[in-house]
Amino acid sequence: MLLSRVADALYWMTRYLERAEHTARLVDVAVDLRLGRSSSDASAMQLFGLVLPAGTSLTPKSLTEVAFFDSANPNSITACVIAARENARQVRDEISTEMWEQLNALFLRLRQMRDDPARASRTNDAARALLEGAHLFAGVTDATMGHGEGWHYLQAGRFLERAVATARLLATVFTDESGPVAMPPLDRADWVALLRSCAALEGYCRQYTADVRPERVTEFLLLNAECPRSVRFAAGRVEDALQALARHSGRATGARAERLAGRLRASLDYAQVDEVLSEGPHTYLHGLGAQCGQLNAALYQSYITYAVESALPA
Repeated sequence: MLLSRVADALYWMTRYLERAEHTARLVDVAVDLRLGRSSSDASAMQLFGLVLPAGTSLTPKSLTEVAFFDSANPNSITACVIAARENARQVRDEISTEMWEQLNALFLRLRQMRDDPARASRTNDAARALLEGAHLFAGVTDATMGHGEGWHYLQAGRFLERAVATARLLATVFTDESGPVAMPPLDRADWVALLRSCAALEGYCRQYTADVRPERVTEFLLLNAECPRSVRFAAGRVEDALQALARHSGRATGARAERLAGRLRASLDYAQVDEVLSEGPHTYLHGLGAQCGQLNAALYQSYITYAVESALPA
């Protein structure tokens, strides 16, 4: 059984990397969306709920500097990669050499881009570097790290962060109402951008063709069982990871976390998009976020901040 500090570092290492990848895609898509609109139109930058410091200019250059390279901004990509690298350093003996080298290479590449003004100003290049680095790390992890207890903490962190991010992203496009709601007044480019922000445009087109309809986009990102960035897919992977952790720990303390994960997965397995839209998507999506928060707390209580007595043999 892993020490709680090791479990904590592994869990947050992939949460931070997933957060960095998500932010990179948001910024990249928001800048592309803004290019086709007037310079005074800030909706392209604000549409997807980017978390930025107060007073941040919404020009592509300023946005890239703050969202990518400002280490003082805790939500920036650089800050997330630094945090992931520090967690990896703390558990160097638990991860493979290839994982450490890839994460370190990503950190160095971002630093080099930050120090080169010409490269740092190119949002697409910066986003591509981060996305490639994050994808390589995920592939290297699956190929070189044993799929034991530590690997399942990585999966729990990655997919819980993904579920939260996708639910929050969808919540930004609906008004704050608890009752039935009409589809928000977004144009086709906005809905396409929403799919691109989740790397889901091609998957959506394979299932629905290029006919982009708001209710279908909502269903695909929320309830599709095969889209790797849908909330339903991520919730299923979180439950799988927690079930595996319960088997590895051999203790009953993880029952609450496992139960919450199962409840979340079941609610998404049997949900219908028309019911979600008619009953109030904003409230529903924020409810999903709250469930993910409860799940995070339960996981911590079960496997990281548990009382010592609960780990002792009966």
